[in-house]
Amino acid sequence: MSATPVNARLEIRDSPLHGRGVFARAAIAAGTRLLEYTGERIRKAEALRRCQAGNVYLIGLDDVWDIDGAVGENPARFINHSCAPNCEALIEEEVTLQLGKAAPRQPRELNCQGMSSASHIFIDAVRDLAAGAELTFNYGYDLVNYHEHACRCGAADCVGYMVAEEFFPKLRRKLAAVAKQAVRPARKSARTAVKLVPR
Repeated sequence: MSATPVNARLEIRDSPLHGRGVFARAAIAAGTRLLEYTGERIRKAEALRRCQAGNVYLIGLDDVWDIDGAVGENPARFINHSCAPNCEALIEEEVTLQLGKAAPRQPRELNCQGMSSASHIFIDAVRDLAAGAELTFNYGYDLVNYHEHACRCGAADCVGYMVAEEFFPKLRRKLAAVAKQAVRPARKSARTAVKLVPR
């Protein structure tokens, strides 16, 4: 499929990671704001219903609200996950003062709590991107049902699943323990097989 321009700096095209992806059309400096993750603001119960129906474009804002990025035009929904991302998703909220004047937007990490209804999710570059580079960010999933979200990012430190970086050490220990358990029965079976071979 051919490339679809998003703006002068970005385009959507087939990705070696998964499906379609967002790519830099020109060099982009670290710290550049690239896109807003837009969509319909929905409550958690509705998000759960849509997730169970197969919607994979939901991003949590807080304990009450999510954004469904599959609704409307949202090129940011095509940004793939990576364990070594070159972008980050930041939540910014407009803080309204008692006098009714809006204060400047304050950036927050994606998993922050207590967002107001004026919250926005932006994608920013965290390092310089060359023309042709695919944009990626860490989806920040927790360890619940991690096995349902295999990662194909190919990064040197890829943990094999789409989880937040804070969970990498715990997941590596868990996967090492599972692998160790899988090896033990194989060794025992091999010894048993040797004993059963007639001489």
